Amino acid sequence: MSFTEEKNKVEKSVLYLVATPIGNLADITERALKVLSEVDFVAAEDTRNSGLLLSRLGLKKPMVSYHDHNRAERGPEIIERLKNGESCALISDAGMPAISDPGEDLVALCASEGIKVSIIPGACAAVSALALSGLSTRRFSFEGFLPAAGKERKKRLTDIAREERTLIVYEAPHRLKKTLSEFAEYFGGERRIALCRELTKLNEEILRFTIAGAIEYYESTEPRGEYVLVIDGAPEATEEEESLDIASRAAALMAGGMSQKDAIKTIVKETGLPKNKVYAEVLKNNE
Repeated sequence: MSFTEEKNKVEKSVLYLVATPIGNLADITERALKVLSEVDFVAAEDTRNSGLLLSRLGLKKPMVSYHDHNRAERGPEIIERLKNGESCALISDAGMPAISDPGEDLVALCASEGIKVSIIPGACAAVSALALSGLSTRRFSFEGFLPAAGKERKKRLTDIAREERTLIVYEAPHRLKKTLSEFAEYFGGERRIALCRELTKLNEEILRFTIAGAIEYYESTEPRGEYVLVIDGAPEATEEEESLDIASRAAALMAGGMSQKDAIKTIVKETGLPKNKVYAEVLKNNE
């Protein structure tokens, strides 16, 4: 047995996180093929899609479904099989499992049970889009899919509007126009954005606009395919701008009936600014 074969040996009682192609089947790695062919069973978000993938790779393995709606019951079942000496490969519909994916719960469960988890790296839509975006890659924040609607969505948009790191957001085509409109409302129309669609597929396309430019483009173009949106981080606020933001936010909260004390608590929670700084600014503007 060669050193390489020994190093990549599939072990019993191990959960393997196996990255799968996000569009181009040729992106599967040699190590991923080896692990998928040798584990005792495969856990997949959608066994139909993943079964088709395995078939195209020339593999046939026992499969179990593991997704948002059954993870509470299926997770412990997988853990029990791992404890009994079986090995399992966890895969998602595309890309890296456990990233914006129910697999994160299974990894946490393995960690709590002392079960070894090993990674088989490969394609990841978020990192691929970031590299293609033309925006800063030095510091970034992965947001995945935003909450669908309501207060939770508004809060998330409010939170990330101040984020100075490059933002990465997943979006479906039927929600893209609404999301771009909200970006303009919360971030402003001049923020730069890269829209990366159908990554690694035949129709791969990278569009780079301002947010306002993207809105204008999609007034006459229908969104198609799955999108990764990469948005420029917020410019660093000057002390003067920060003071004005605190003052205006406090005024709005108190106008709505909130006490000064509660307004300060709310702003601290929203912005992450030191309480003494917020208190001083609110007090200064209410003198």
